Amino acid sequence: MGVIVRELVYYVAVSVDGYIAAPDGSFDVFPVEGDHMQVLFTEFADALPTHVLGGLGIEAPKNRFDTVIQGWNSYNVGLALGIDSPYAHLHEYVATRSRTSSNPAVTFTNDALATVRSLKQAEGLDIYLCGGGALAGALLPEIDRIILKRNPVVLGAGIPLFGNTAFEPSGFQPVKSRTFESGVVIEEYARTPLGAADAS
Repeated sequence: MGVIVRELVYYVAVSVDGYIAAPDGSFDVFPVEGDHMQVLFTEFADALPTHVLGGLGIEAPKNRFDTVIQGWNSYNVGLALGIDSPYAHLHEYVATRSRTSSNPAVTFTNDALATVRSLKQAEGLDIYLCGGGALAGALLPEIDRIILKRNPVVLGAGIPLFGNTAFEPSGFQPVKSRTFESGVVIEEYARTPLGAADAS
């Protein structure tokens, strides 16, 4: 039996035109009702914040992710509400160069790339890349799988899926796509050598 390698999975809501949030960082324009929500509450329940799971009366299945990494701006959304451990059911990492954690359950790192590479060498489930775009851009070389919740809305401007990443093509192969009556499409892509899909 081969060695099971942990994957870094960028699982994120995005607009039709590729933005994960409005210019001010808000994302309340994305629909939170509809038939796609049942999939988010079951298949992807590990990626829900702990307080959301509690409010819904859902137990985290802990069968997909056991670790989360997010940037400071994403982390600060919960912190502004007094939540300093938004994913208490997971091992939490926050990428920031200038801040320190007041919660021993949350590890702050000033080298997200090295942290992810180290995490991949350890045993465990996949690693959930929560965002934001700048962190996703920095971690792009280590992203193994992208799962997009593509919402039926065009923002026109905002925070791009991979921030302001420099031009450096990476190959990803479509794995699965599901369309819901709500208009949301969940698309899944797995990393592949650039050009491999065309060659097959």
